[in-house]
Amino acid sequence: MLEGVLVLDLSRVLAGPLATMILSDLGTRVIKVEHPGGGDETRGWGPPWFHGESAYYLCVNRNKESVALNLDHPKGREIALALARRAHVLVENFKVGGLAKYGLDYPSVKRVNPSIIYCSITGYGQDGPYRDRAGYDFIIQGMSGLMSITGEAQGPPVKVGVAITDVIAGLYAATAILAALHKKKARGEGEHIDISLLDTAISALVNVASNYLVSGDPPKRYGNAHPNIVPYETFRASDGFFNLGVGNDHQFQRLCRVLGMEEVAQDPRFSTNAKRVEHREELVPLLNQAFSRKPVNHWLEVLSREKIPCGPIYTLPQVFSDPHVRARGMVWELPHLGDVLKLVASPLKFQEEVRTPSPPPLLGEHTGKVLKEFLGMGDGEIEALAREGAVAINQKEVAP
Repeated sequence: MLEGVLVLDLSRVLAGPLATMILSDLGTRVIKVEHPGGGDETRGWGPPWFHGESAYYLCVNRNKESVALNLDHPKGREIALALARRAHVLVENFKVGGLAKYGLDYPSVKRVNPSIIYCSITGYGQDGPYRDRAGYDFIIQGMSGLMSITGEAQGPPVKVGVAITDVIAGLYAATAILAALHKKKARGEGEHIDISLLDTAISALVNVASNYLVSGDPPKRYGNAHPNIVPYETFRASDGFFNLGVGNDHQFQRLCRVLGMEEVAQDPRFSTNAKRVEHREELVPLLNQAFSRKPVNHWLEVLSREKIPCGPIYTLPQVFSDPHVRARGMVWELPHLGDVLKLVASPLKFQEEVRTPSPPPLLGEHTGKVLKEFLGMGDGEIEALAREGAVAINQKEVAP
C-alpha cells in the first residue's frame, strides 16, 4: 500500500523501530542506520538468541535494510545526509537536539529536503521542562499514572509486563506519519512530528483519565477488576482462574440464570451496573463461591453458549497453540541464517496481504547495496570508506 515511500530509520530499541516496522509491513522501504560498533542496542539484549541475534532485536526489525554508518566520521555524516535528501520520511529517537551536532536535525535536513516528514520520538517531547531527560518505559509508566492504577488494591504499584509506553508511542508515531504522508501528497508539504512517550502514555489512560478529570477523584487500583463495570474481573474456578466481563444488565441476568442464582439478578443491590459497582464487595464473593464448584473449561463452555463474554488466562505456549490464533496466522516463519525464524505476524489484515516479510537484517548487511544504489558508489570507494571507519560492511554470508 505504501510502495515507493522511502523511510530513513535513525531510531533504536523499541518505539521507533516498531513504528518503522509497521510502515515496512505496509510496503515502505526502510533503511535502518546503525553504528558500526554494535548497532541497535537491542542486538545485545539477550538471551534468548537466534544464531547470535537477540530475540528482542528480531521482534521489531523485519523488512528493513541495515546500513552501518559512523556518524562521528565526516564521511559517515555526509552519507546519512545524502540518504536523508532522498527519503520521504525520517524517524529518530535521539535526545532532544542530539542530531544537531551531526547536521541531521530537522532544520538541517529540511534545508536539503524541504518536504521531509521528520518524526522525533523522545521520552518527554521537544519542549517543556523535562525535554532533556532520558525517557525509559519503566520511568514513563510511573510518571504517566499507569502504575498507580496497575496492581492489587492493597499492593504496591506495578508496571505492565511489556514496555507498553514504547509500544503506544510507536503506534502513535506510525499513525502520525501516515497522516503526514497524506498531507504531503495533498499539499506537497513536509512535517516535523513530535512524539513523546509521556504524552502518549497519558493518552492511553482513556476512561480512567476521563473519570478523574470529570470527578476530581484520583483512581484506585482494582487489580483485575474494572472501576466502572461489575462483574468484570478474574474469577476462581475449582481448578484455576478465568476472566469474565459482563458488559450490561441483560448479560448479568443470563449469568445469574447459568449460576442458578436468579434471585441475585432481582436483588435491588445488583439490578443495574451502577448498583453493582456500588455493591461490588457484596456481589463478587457470591460469584466466586458459585464459580468454585466447577472447573474453568465448564464455565467457559456454558458462559460462551449464553454469549456472556469470558476467556481463559493463557501462558504463551497456550496462546500460540490456540486454534483461533493459528487460524489467524499470527506467526510468520521466515528462512534466516540457515534456520527457520518465527516472528509475531502483523495484525493488520487487508483484502490484499501485507508485504511478504523478510527477516531482520544483520548489522551492515545492506551497506554496500544502498551506497551503490542511492549514491552511485563503486566497490573500491565503499571498501575505502570501510577502511577509514566511516561505514561497515557485513561480510557474513546470509543463508538463502
